[in-house]
Amino acid sequence: MGFLNIFKPLRKTTISRWQELGTYNSVFSVFGPDAYKSEIVRSCIRPLADFSAKSNAKCSDERMEKILNERPNLYMNGKDFLYKVRTFLELNNSCFIYIQRDSRLKVIGFYPVPYQYFEAYEYQNGLFLKFSFANGKTLTLPWSDLAVVRKDYNKSDIAGDDNNAILSVLELQKTTNEGLANSIKATANLRGILKNTKSMLDPKKVKEDKDRFVNDYLNLENTGGIAALDSTQEFTPIKMEPTTATYEQMKEIRENIYRYFGVNDSIIMANIKTEELENFYRLRIEPFLLALSRELSSKVYPKGEEFIVYEADAGQFITMSQKLELFQKVVLYAGMSINEWRNLMNLPPVEGGDEMIMRLDASSATVAKEGKDDE
Repeated sequence: MGFLNIFKPLRKTTISRWQELGTYNSVFSVFGPDAYKSEIVRSCIRPLADFSAKSNAKCSDERMEKILNERPNLYMNGKDFLYKVRTFLELNNSCFIYIQRDSRLKVIGFYPVPYQYFEAYEYQNGLFLKFSFANGKTLTLPWSDLAVVRKDYNKSDIAGDDNNAILSVLELQKTTNEGLANSIKATANLRGILKNTKSMLDPKKVKEDKDRFVNDYLNLENTGGIAALDSTQEFTPIKMEPTTATYEQMKEIRENIYRYFGVNDSIIMANIKTEELENFYRLRIEPFLLALSRELSSKVYPKGEEFIVYEADAGQFITMSQKLELFQKVVLYAGMSINEWRNLMNLPPVEGGDEMIMRLDASSATVAKEGKDDE
């Protein structure tokens, strides 16, 4: 439904631009000229989205937990939903999620909003966002039906700051790549001056000689690389040495983009050491999951009756030696059940694995305590 249709019964004077604190602009656009077309931007965002998408929603409301993990909306499963939310967040520093409700106001779906730009309006002291899409259509939604996660949350009350700070570096990286490609093309061809020693030649004749020389010798069929000229022609080659960025300069440009998105070569190429993996999770994945958990909880359960928590499998971020150490120091001292430890090892649960065991005799903690009481 379009924006004007929603407010059709009302006078236009009841609708006005939303005024933020500090009178910040209430019209917001997406990041740059489609930065996702940049291979380096995409390679930076991919690991952030991949790691985020490994998480699972936990909620005492089993229906809601199932929706979020299995089918948040018509188009996505739980993994795809998290992947898209994180991708939108990195590209625009804001991601809006439309919370779909049925006629009884029960939540039935979650849709990340793929807007081109949005405008903020006030109606009856409430905030509404009018989203405009690439196909020219618009959709206006109340703030109460929108969950939003943000980065670089500074100037605006509604959205994170744009990513224009990195546009100049992306443009420089694009120019550097194009310059390298053009230099390869320029030096791949024989270039020079063809001089005819005959005097007072007709310009048409000069052009014919030039075209004949190009067709005979400057084509792929001349595999020998040798040109034969008579005494009336001289060819002087011109050496082409286009100036391009050095390896160190190109590396620094690439590193600037990596730093902006908080990744590095090891993360992008999946060569990250296990010791560094936990830090990556704590700094780049956990804050996102925390923000999404709190925002969905407050919008789905405004009275605080339930909570939605996104958790990643801790076993992804510890080494095999650490897992074995957990067994020796935690499992065998009733700090973790066998099945909890097996879950870390990506193994299925076993019968009786939910009981705690004690190192005393590797029996159940209850039996161990009874044996000690009998002494």
